[in-house]
Amino acid sequence: MAASFGGGGPTYQAEPAGMAFESFQLSRVDVGEATLRVRHGGSGPPLLLLHGYPETHMMWGKIADDLAKDFTVVAPDLRGYGESSKPAANEGHESYSKRAMARDAVALMEHFGFARFDLAGHDRGGRVGYRLALDYPQAVRRLSILDIIPTAEVWKRADKRFALGYWHWSFLAQPAPFPENLIAADPDTFLFGGMLRGGKAPFADDAYADYRKAAADPGVIHAMCEDYRAGASYDIAADEADRGKTKIAAPLQVLWGARGALAAWYDVLAIWREWAHDVQGQAIDSGHFIPEERPAETLAALRGFFRS
Repeated sequence: MAASFGGGGPTYQAEPAGMAFESFQLSRVDVGEATLRVRHGGSGPPLLLLHGYPETHMMWGKIADDLAKDFTVVAPDLRGYGESSKPAANEGHESYSKRAMARDAVALMEHFGFARFDLAGHDRGGRVGYRLALDYPQAVRRLSILDIIPTAEVWKRADKRFALGYWHWSFLAQPAPFPENLIAADPDTFLFGGMLRGGKAPFADDAYADYRKAAADPGVIHAMCEDYRAGASYDIAADEADRGKTKIAAPLQVLWGARGALAAWYDVLAIWREWAHDVQGQAIDSGHFIPEERPAETLAALRGFFRS
């Protein structure tokens, strides 16, 4: 039976799917500041996949096995998300900054023997990806970012459209425990029903079950809020410190949903050309959850970019 999105709000039916990551090994890797749940598999050049909010590494499940035919794929839960550990929040929210998550990612890839690798990141994972490319330019061969512009650019351009469409950015960043308490009362409706706005859910059954299990954990809810608190403070400062001084050295691919906010609000490639030397990209006929809504198109775009 397909998973449903309940919680008192609208009901959505997820597309049925087989088990993902069938050829992968599941492990827990201590990266120093956190212990990450990670799946890895395949052979060939290393490729790190980083997920977005409010998901886990399972968001890559529709394309991971195909990518593993060409690459050694490593797919973790970010710190605080899924079954990865939840470091204590600290003053200034640095412990959930994208810089901290980038440190985790570099240590994770070193654990598997990779000092240099390709990286694809969706949503929050994309923010970790571009921060990693700025802080560790020697580590990233090619970088693909899905459905974001830089954090500082988001806040710089915040307007009525942003306030109504991306309201969760401001809400999650409110001081604890206000957003945590409200989300915990009905995580299904807040995390999924509110984001989908009556649309059809693109999530596979096993992926959605993993998201829902994580969302029932108060520690995950708190970590998600800390992630957005860092985004409204530490991450902006890190971006502004690099603005006009440091650009992403690796070739950068940017993909965005043609039916999503980025297509409506921004000149996506023009913005990224201020942050990277070599930028290419395209819109894909989807909403925000690109790899789950359009897995074939996403797979083709990533393969074409990373194999070039």
